[in-house]
Amino acid sequence: MKTIEEYGIDLKNNLIKRAFTHSSYVNETKKGEDYERLEFLGDKILDFLVSEYLYVSEHLKEGEMTKIRASYVCENALYQYSKKLNFGKYLRLGKGEEASGGRDKKAILADVFEAFLAATYLTYGLSKAKEVVYDVVIKAIENKEDYFLHDYKSILQELLQADKKGVEYVLENEEGPSHNKIFTSVVKIDGVILGRGVSNSKKESEQEAAKDALSKQAMVNNLK
Repeated sequence: MKTIEEYGIDLKNNLIKRAFTHSSYVNETKKGEDYERLEFLGDKILDFLVSEYLYVSEHLKEGEMTKIRASYVCENALYQYSKKLNFGKYLRLGKGEEASGGRDKKAILADVFEAFLAATYLTYGLSKAKEVVYDVVIKAIENKEDYFLHDYKSILQELLQADKKGVEYVLENEEGPSHNKIFTSVVKIDGVILGRGVSNSKKESEQEAAKDALSKQAMVNNLK
């Protein structure tokens, strides 16, 4: 796996630095801007590039393409991409976030991967962002590296799809400071709670709730 420098990306560039800047750093130093706006753009760039690849290269049906894309752009996958690129060492964190293990937090590293793609696109153009995505994400798809991808929400949805039952995810609780929140979500079908999940991101708490529901498959089967 290449390093950032090997991609020809300047770590001193302001946008690239912003991609690694957490809100806790901005709050403490009162300097600059965090990566959240870049993350918004990076999410769309990643979706587009993966969608383009699947459409052109795989010749799959829409549902199959959607499932593959969801698996390889989920939080678990983005976290692993950031780990492979060693993004944790480039993060700019506040002291509190640093002390709480922010350099290895799944939610932060997943967000940073998207922010980095946006900063790369804005600074170097789409071709450079595409180079990174193909080297990291598309390579994972082609090599079927799914050992770290567990899209429990999709699995649960497919399990109940035959009877067209709607799955509802509800945020049950949110607590803690802004830089270290804990989210609790539940998954329901017809008002019945099937599972509960806790994580430091809302998306991941929903995945954990789906995982909990799948572990109680007898209950799920009774609802089918």
